[in-house]
Amino acid sequence: MKQRCEELLSQHVTDGVKGKKLIFKGLSEVDVYNITAPFDDHGREIIAGRVERRDSEQATIHFFGKVSDLQWEVLPDYPTFELQDPFVTRINGELILGGVEIYPLPENPEALGWRTIFYRGKDVMSLTRFFEGPKGMKDLRLAELVDGRIMVLTRPQGEFGGRGQIGLTYVNQLEELSHELILAAPLLSQFIPEEWGGANAIYPLDSETVGVLGHIACFDEEECRHYYSMAFTINPKTGAYSEMKLVAVRAEFAAGEAKRPDLEDVIFSGGLVDRGDGSCDLYVGVGDSHAQVIKIDNPFTQLTSV
Repeated sequence: MKQRCEELLSQHVTDGVKGKKLIFKGLSEVDVYNITAPFDDHGREIIAGRVERRDSEQATIHFFGKVSDLQWEVLPDYPTFELQDPFVTRINGELILGGVEIYPLPENPEALGWRTIFYRGKDVMSLTRFFEGPKGMKDLRLAELVDGRIMVLTRPQGEFGGRGQIGLTYVNQLEELSHELILAAPLLSQFIPEEWGGANAIYPLDSETVGVLGHIACFDEEECRHYYSMAFTINPKTGAYSEMKLVAVRAEFAAGEAKRPDLEDVIFSGGLVDRGDGSCDLYVGVGDSHAQVIKIDNPFTQLTSV
């Protein structure tokens, strides 16, 4: 059931440029990208975003309040976190914030390692750190299912996982999370060895369907990266999963700079907001330099049930 970027691209119908740039006010000489979808914090609609200088990988998560659909303003009284690529979910009534922590490798201080970090609290202001994922693993995601279990999607790399595969396991409560459980999660058979992907957000839809928003990526002959937004579904009762479907590609978004030339064709799925009319707003980071939003058809209604 492995799928290729080339195959998925051939099935995706691009309907012109529909994406719109988001404007983030209140910070200067930095980029804001790889954002979450908007979420509620005590009645205030906010977005978490990765903030960094163009020439750096040292990122900070900031929170931004809504000014208009396309304009957001930094919330100076909110906490910041020394993490990349924020994501949020809610489990057992708590807000869960995650992001990627980078650190120098002891054996090579000029190189960086990474791991996924999780915080929990009743709201943003009360978030406290509670779990560190395995070293070398990004795109570790959690979601509370309809039956109360917690779905855990992993993304190992290396000898077990290659360039990056999605694994699936479950826990009954957050306290059961462990490196051993995460590293032992069975892998889904989705990506060929030359390509990779990961989950970005999990959406429990009903007792037999969980929607996953993610990305699939590859290199070209010149070692430029190509990242595409994709979606698939999982049946949490059986573990069966659907084929992937592309939901957006870079050509559908407004023109804009990239952090580096090899990142020009990169969009990084952030999250979806269901509009209630069969469509969704998809929030993405673009070119590792800025963020955009695009209206798309609800991807999960178009996927085959499993």
